[in-house]
Amino acid sequence: MKGEGAISDEDSAKEPSAGGGVTIEELQGKMAEFTRERNWDQFHSPRNLLLALVGEVGELSEIFQWKGEVPKGLPDWNAAEKEHLGEELSDVLLYLVRLADICEVDLGEAALRKVKKNGLKYPVERCKGSSKKYTHLTNVVNEEEFRVDHI
Repeated sequence: MKGEGAISDEDSAKEPSAGGGVTIEELQGKMAEFTRERNWDQFHSPRNLLLALVGEVGELSEIFQWKGEVPKGLPDWNAAEKEHLGEELSDVLLYLVRLADICEVDLGEAALRKVKKNGLKYPVERCKGSSKKYTHLTNVVNEEEFRVDHI
């Protein structure tokens, strides 16, 4: 018997398949509905959501805490470890999406602007192969050039 809140076969049939291109808007809608159904809107202030997000980032960090350097693809991890990682990554993502929604930030647009801004801060010809912060690269341009209104 499935518990309350469990996903039924009918519900999972409605869900996008893996790699199905889930959008931020879909996640926002799911989170808003989930919150409304439980009358949790009263608890979802920006501060509370941020603190919950930080807590989830801490749980995500614990997964890696004593593993040393981990190669891409996690070849030494078993299925249970990878599933746990996916759950914690999802918790972080869902709180981030909910926080952006509550703060009325278009997360997709903000992320695209940030990628563009980072491209200006880290031009290929100055930073390729370097992990230095943009302020330590040679020929650094004026910080004023990185203001969002210039992009």
